[in-house]
Amino acid sequence: MQEYRVLARKCRPQTFEEVSGQEHVVRTLQNAISQKRVAHAFLFSGPRGVGKTSVARILAKALNCETGPTPSPCNACVHCLEITNGNAIDVREIDGASNRGIDEIRELRENVKFSTASSRYKIYIIDEVHMLTREAFNALLKTLEEPPAHVIFIFATTETNKVPATIRSRCQCYDFRRISQKQIKDNLRGIAASENIVISDSALSWIAEAGDGSLRDSQSVFDQVISYAGCDIADDAVEEVLGRSDRRFLFLLSEAVFARDAGQCLKIIDEAYYAGLDMRYFYQTLLNHFRNLLLVKIVNESNALTDIPREEKDKLRQQVKEQEPETLERLLELLMSEEENGRRSQNPRLNLEVVLCRMAWLEPILPIESVIARMEGLERRLLVEASGTAAVSPPGSSRESPLPGSYEPIAASDARKENSAYGGKKGEISPQSVRENGAAGSDRGWEGFRDFLKRHDPALSAKLQSGRCLSLGEGVLRIGFDKDYLFYNDVIAQKKKVSDYCVQFWGGEMALEIESVASSDSMHGVRVNTLAEKNNHTREIRREALSHPVVRKILDVFPGAEVRDVKVRDPLPEPSVALISEIDPPEEEGLEPDEL
Repeated sequence: MQEYRVLARKCRPQTFEEVSGQEHVVRTLQNAISQKRVAHAFLFSGPRGVGKTSVARILAKALNCETGPTPSPCNACVHCLEITNGNAIDVREIDGASNRGIDEIRELRENVKFSTASSRYKIYIIDEVHMLTREAFNALLKTLEEPPAHVIFIFATTETNKVPATIRSRCQCYDFRRISQKQIKDNLRGIAASENIVISDSALSWIAEAGDGSLRDSQSVFDQVISYAGCDIADDAVEEVLGRSDRRFLFLLSEAVFARDAGQCLKIIDEAYYAGLDMRYFYQTLLNHFRNLLLVKIVNESNALTDIPREEKDKLRQQVKEQEPETLERLLELLMSEEENGRRSQNPRLNLEVVLCRMAWLEPILPIESVIARMEGLERRLLVEASGTAAVSPPGSSRESPLPGSYEPIAASDARKENSAYGGKKGEISPQSVRENGAAGSDRGWEGFRDFLKRHDPALSAKLQSGRCLSLGEGVLRIGFDKDYLFYNDVIAQKKKVSDYCVQFWGGEMALEIESVASSDSMHGVRVNTLAEKNNHTREIRREALSHPVVRKILDVFPGAEVRDVKVRDPLPEPSVALISEIDPPEEEGLEPDEL
């Protein structure tokens, strides 16, 4: 009876070209052989089943081949066949776990002195070299540093950190990487074609995923699937062997979490538990499922960060279509934070149920753009209410409803009347008109310029907040500050910068004059005489209150809070803001709650 060889042995690569996923190692070794720069010691490190021992054997064949040393061994000569069959006298494979003592290393040191029997090099391949004792490593140091010319050492390990630095420094180190699911899938597809196995791409993807980056593990699973289902493998058979029936529960759970239905989550867990699923393993699968949900949401369709079948990827993308990335990130973080508790729990089902209830009850996060838009809309609405203007669309306008806080520009005739009423000169806009209506409509006047400056240079804008427009017209802007204004010298020093912003905003040359005015003319700290100045003063105080750092901080800390009203007292030492929040507002001494 002919001995059966499993796929992992039968399909082991025999040349450098057949090695999958380790191009950086293969290319370096081939170039070293071609350039006759082969080192006397190599250290191959990496996860299990990624080709360390296979590459070591191929390297041994490349060095001892009758046509070599050559980057492409013939696999037909006596030396190549002996190495392939594992009975070469000059190529010894040693298990580091079984030969880890100092006595075995002493014997090796004695044997390396003798010449080869028939090959070009005597090659020692020590697998799992990190299992050697400290004394054995020390005994190997001198031989490893200066071995005979005909001796080459090749070490393989899955735990490089356990190999002493003195050993690593005497070797050329090569890090073997995990093999991608796509490369494993391509390898399995080639095996299926050579073995006349009928299997779908989805099933191959599942088997490749089960290998977790190890080609040998994937080939072993494929061997197991063939034994179960025969040469014509259906997807149901693969799911049965791999236990992938839990995929149905994963999509049902994520759908229930997005619907915020904790009761449905508990029902699904109960059904999965009595279906025989391991709750600890299912937790890890659920964690990976929400990772995939986040990835398909934040990367474009052409990006292949997730090596999963297209059908499943489309299903994931459909499920997160209405979800925000921030919400998916919070759900994944919650699962990750409880992962250790679930692994150590004596009742993993209970732990999973609690986590899913928390996920279902988690409040969704609004995108920051939506929050900012709401705040800006609220600010515009307050400014409009303070100025006494209404957002009314002109008759016959095709726009059904204006944007919140919008208002119509002042007509030219009205602007002239306004100028005359305040005694403005011809060609010059009075300070009163500038503060209320702007230079040519509210969006191009003093207020519009301050908003423009606030967006482009917040630090400079903060210093100009205490200034007021004395006049604006005929290419000249006059700004006045109190004589005792703290940052007056700083504003003077940055006059050129302010002037540049004026040119950008008004689209032409604008002469800038910065003056120091008497305190009686200041915007703050005095009672405003006229009704127009009072309205403008109130509007500026409301704007300052809404942009106050304390107010912004409160809105950030309390998600449910919003600005309800800004009440202005005359005189105003500090603006006060009324907030709607889940906490009771603090009562200051001497003030009623309505005044906060």
